[in-house]
Amino acid sequence: MESREYKKILLVRTDRLGDVILTTPAIKAIRNFYPDSHIAMLVRPYTEGVVKGNSYLDEVIVYDKYGQHKSIIGSIRFALELKRKAFDMAIIFHPTNRMHIIAYLTRIPRRIGYHQNFSFLLTDSIENTKHEGKKHERDYNFDILEVLGIRAKEKELYLPLNNEAKEYVTNLLSEYGITGNDRIVIIHPGASCASKIWPHERFAKLADKLIDVYGVKIIAVSGKDKRDLFCIDSLEKFMQKKGIFLRGSLDVQQLAALLKKALLFISNDSGPVHVSVAVKTPVLALFGRNQPGLGPTRWGPLGPKDIVIHKDVGCGGICLAHNCKKSFECLRSISSDEVLSAIKEMGIL
Repeated sequence: MESREYKKILLVRTDRLGDVILTTPAIKAIRNFYPDSHIAMLVRPYTEGVVKGNSYLDEVIVYDKYGQHKSIIGSIRFALELKRKAFDMAIIFHPTNRMHIIAYLTRIPRRIGYHQNFSFLLTDSIENTKHEGKKHERDYNFDILEVLGIRAKEKELYLPLNNEAKEYVTNLLSEYGITGNDRIVIIHPGASCASKIWPHERFAKLADKLIDVYGVKIIAVSGKDKRDLFCIDSLEKFMQKKGIFLRGSLDVQQLAALLKKALLFISNDSGPVHVSVAVKTPVLALFGRNQPGLGPTRWGPLGPKDIVIHKDVGCGGICLAHNCKKSFECLRSISSDEVLSAIKEMGIL
């Protein structure tokens, strides 16, 4: 077991929303192992809300790789600023050339990561087997901690809500006439790739049936990118009943506070699935891709009541993602009635 004490530890995760949330159990395990260390987390701007206010962290550092730090000069300046903080260990959970270079330039004495993408700049590296998809991403994050002898039985996702977000959501629901007596179901019809998106008309049919059968209020959410906005526009177009459509208007904290108010979250394979798990709102997730490393074994929701609907349509374990030659049959094979039946089995509405 690792015996050395580190005064300042830098944790690095610069990929997407769900990835950062799924790293939060590892953050707690590191804090428990190094209770007296100063622990900082380096993330991108749009995932800052996941870890800001995390009681297991002392500091959150934002790296804007698509903004002020995009250029080589911007990254060098960032590295110089980071160097002044004098970290003595970095744990890089997502291997990128840029992060490995920056960690090296900052002269952090111990740099732990995966044997991939300029990993020769690390002091310790392990084989990256995530693509095999034999376990969940949350659990893969603990593989890298084995280097330090860190193990943990408790692996609950953690996303603390700030008071500003709670107040914002309370006022937002009030503006739409939703009271504490209303039952809310939230739908996320978008995703980062076409290979993850259940047909919009089926989402709409499901939403209409949920209103008819259970008398719930439907709130649809989306990100700000064009694909997500197109998906929520299509949902509104196909729905016959009245819903509330929030187009890219929520930050991570506000989304989490809204999900906390819901009885159920229905979503494609996307980051908000893990936000919902973190605030303990049950999830029904729709998965299409069946390739190891892309499916629900690695990326599915982790809540005790959560359900995944996922079908193998004979693609032979190779998913072409947005270049699918079968018109996303894996998703088209899921009917609205099938999803409605699964919701009934969950017994939460």
